Amino acid sequence: MLIGNVGIDPEVRYVDRDVACARVRLATTERGYTLPNGTQVPDRTDWHTVLLWRKLAELVEKYVHKGDKLYVEGRLRYTTWDDKQGVRHNSTEIWADNIELLTPKQQVSGQDAAGSTNV
Repeated sequence: MLIGNVGIDPEVRYVDRDVACARVRLATTERGYTLPNGTQVPDRTDWHTVLLWRKLAELVEKYVHKGDKLYVEGRLRYTTWDDKQGVRHNSTEIWADNIELLTPKQQVSGQDAAGSTNV
């Protein structure tokens, strides 16, 4: 389970007979603090790659944008591969099972919360 902010607009592609796949870069931040001896510990931000499939990917394509806050539930997927030069690479992705949009919906352009038009 993660709660974080989307770093860039989601990348969405369609594979195998129009199956949607979305990739989201999510930043989670552990807030800094001050130790009893006065030492400052700075904020620490980690970046995660979240993959979403089918309906979740379509939802992300329509409603998620850079800066939005997301709650993600999923499982870790580890991948190791060797590139053309023989260098070994490792990656960790989160394959999302569920997400919740935590950023409030934008107001409709030109309308206030009561639905009346601004002049």
